[in-house]
Amino acid sequence: MVFTDATVHKGCISCLLTSTNLYGIYMAQPIEDGNNSISPQIKAQFSSFIEPFFSQYHRDRCYPGLIFQQGKRTMLQINVPASDFSGLLQAKPSTGNDPDSGKNRPEVKGHADEIKKYIVDRSRKEKPWIVGTLTANVAPKDITILELGRGICLVVIRRGVKLDITDGQHRKRAIHELIESTESHLISNDDFAITLVLEGDFQQCQADFRDMAQTKQLDKSLLLSFGEFSGRVGITKELIKRVPMFQGKTEKIKSSPATKQKLIYTTNFIARFVSCIFTNDPGNQLRDYDVYQASDALVICLNKFFSECSNTEYIADTTVEEITTDEVNAFKEDCILGISVGLEVLGRLLHYIYDPENNYFNEEKISQLAQLDWSRENQLWKDNVIRIDAQPKNPDKPYRISATVSAVTDAVKTVKITLGWI
Repeated sequence: MVFTDATVHKGCISCLLTSTNLYGIYMAQPIEDGNNSISPQIKAQFSSFIEPFFSQYHRDRCYPGLIFQQGKRTMLQINVPASDFSGLLQAKPSTGNDPDSGKNRPEVKGHADEIKKYIVDRSRKEKPWIVGTLTANVAPKDITILELGRGICLVVIRRGVKLDITDGQHRKRAIHELIESTESHLISNDDFAITLVLEGDFQQCQADFRDMAQTKQLDKSLLLSFGEFSGRVGITKELIKRVPMFQGKTEKIKSSPATKQKLIYTTNFIARFVSCIFTNDPGNQLRDYDVYQASDALVICLNKFFSECSNTEYIADTTVEEITTDEVNAFKEDCILGISVGLEVLGRLLHYIYDPENNYFNEEKISQLAQLDWSRENQLWKDNVIRIDAQPKNPDKPYRISATVSAVTDAVKTVKITLGWI
């Protein structure tokens, strides 16, 4: 690592930065004219000062950077154009059953494709998207750092040097594949932030990867709650606002609903329910569905069903302030519509009576579904989504839930036969 410059003395650079406010120039970005008060003269002075450095290292890769200290090590922050990724960054995933064969975990199949699809979908619609900062490491001796003062520097990376990814191998692959595809124009003008750890020790790099993987996985309900207001996320949010059965009774952050807080559903339960209704597939994102048209029809359908169904009428008509914890607990214990698999069964049945061309649910059949007994004791659900436990912990509650695809399919078929729909 070289904190030097053959042309200008470091002390003079610091003076120049201070006297001409070049630090402010460097930090200022032309985001909005109102935020950029640097005069054209000072900008020109800065350009004439910085250009010789880039000219000197034009055969290498040279990036403006910021130096900072963290965890007893020196780190850098640089921004890299998408076109530089292929030659600059490399992932070293482990292979086979040998963790020491690489610095990263084995790649998760399909994850890079998910990231790529996210970027492409958003870019085609000219909507904002974001990819988190990547982290890489390099031995200090393999790069040159020209320190300009106040933590500002130029980072020179020779052509033959590769940065080893510590965190972000799937993001790197997605960007790499995109920039080499026919859709490279979608990201060709984008830059990606890299935190560069000056670390050459292999075992420490592995430890860094492990430490960065310690973050808690976000619950699906939280991801949906902060999702873009479109497709099934938008429809789900509309239902939670406009269907009294869900209003105030839905957990929007955590993975399970706390009965003590009078919560029955989660955002994820309802999102899967919505997907089943429109496509019979709990994982479909409904990207091409109009949020308000789909929501309007579904709100009418669900409010009719929940108000007519004897199992849900009281819950639907009672606000979360008025309902008691015991009543919520009893509903979740006694009715399959108080658990996710029950919603999935209902969703697949509503899909059967939905007319997509007219965006309409058959009202007569909604009422037929509402007249069913949705309690766990009903023989309709026996041996499909409800199984009898031969040795239950609580003899008064011998029911065991089965949420397998086959169990749900059997339950839906049983209802259709019972109602004469098939």
